[in-house]
Formats: sequence, structure tokens, C-alpha cells
Amino acid sequence: MIKKAITTIWLCLAWCGAQSQSISNEVDPELRLALREAISQANSFVDRFDAEVWLMSKSQPLSRYIKDPKRRMHVLKAVHREATRAGLRPEIVLAVIQIESAFNPYAVSRVGAQGMMQVMPFWKKEIGRPDDNLIDMDTNLRYGCTILKHYIKKAKGNLANALAYYNGSYGRHSYSSKVLDAWANRWR
Repeated sequence: MIKKAITTIWLCLAWCGAQSQSISNEVDPELRLALREAISQANSFVDRFDAEVWLMSKSQPLSRYIKDPKRRMHVLKAVHREATRAGLRPEIVLAVIQIESAFNPYAVSRVGAQGMMQVMPFWKKEIGRPDDNLIDMDTNLRYGCTILKHYIKKAKGNLANALAYYNGSYGRHSYSSKVLDAWANRWR
């Protein structure tokens, strides 16, 4: 409990420092409103304070990819909800999305993977849901988080191996290294 409180205080101080450097003593009213709405509707958090700390600490690094504060809060809530539902750390999911699509919900890879988490369309047929839209962020996150959790179990908790399975590059760890670096440098 004490470790969590210290971490929370540190995150708040780090976020406040970063924010004060980037917005000259004024809090963006649009961000404030978006954060209030996100926190009041954030149903995957234990309490309001946890929601506020997590959303604030992840909003700044995500602003590089998503400029609109409301959209940023919407994405963060959705990632947190689906990651939590699947039993994953939301920060790992953020790192996967950064590497897979740079948070572009309309991304389509050269091999046909779709959406923010770059889910292969064959999964829809595999589970008997051919009409699912993998470009829809919530659907994509649900599939992607579920698939990643499966591979973590398959890899017996070895995250590097699980990420290689997820990427279809098992046996090579260049993709895993990219995701783990993104996690360590931006999302953790």
C-alpha cells in the first residue's frame, strides 16, 4: 500500500512537472473537461483517484500520437477497460499499439492485419463472427487483448516470447524488443 502511494505521488509530480513545462501555467480547458468526463465514466478502475492518476500519467505520452484530448481520453479508457478485462497490464497494451499502428485505428498492414492492435481478419472466421469490424476500436481491442493474453499463457508468462507469438515472429525477438523498449521508455 505504501509503495503504491509513493508511486502514485511520484506519477502525479512527474505529470504536473511535464504539464507545467508544456502549457505555461494554464491547464487546457478541453483536456480538463475530457479528463473529468473520462474519470466519471471510467468503470475499469478501482477508485476515482486511481483513474485520475492513470489517465493523467498516460495522457501526456499519448498526446504525441493523438492530439485531441477527448479522443485521447476515450482511447485510454478503452485500452484500460479491455486490458483489465483480459487480465493484462494496460501499459503493455499501449506499447503494443504504439509499435503495431502508432494508435491509428484505420491501420492495415501489408499482410492484412487491421486496426490499432493489428488483428488478422482470419480470427473473425475462426470464432464464427465474420461480420465483426476490426477497424472498430473497441472490437479491435477486445480481440487484440484476448489474443495477447492467450499467447502470454502459451508462453508460460514469458512476455518476450508471447509478443513474438502475437507478432507471428516466434523465434526472433526484434519485435518483442521494440514493444518492451516502448513500454519501458514511454508507458511504464
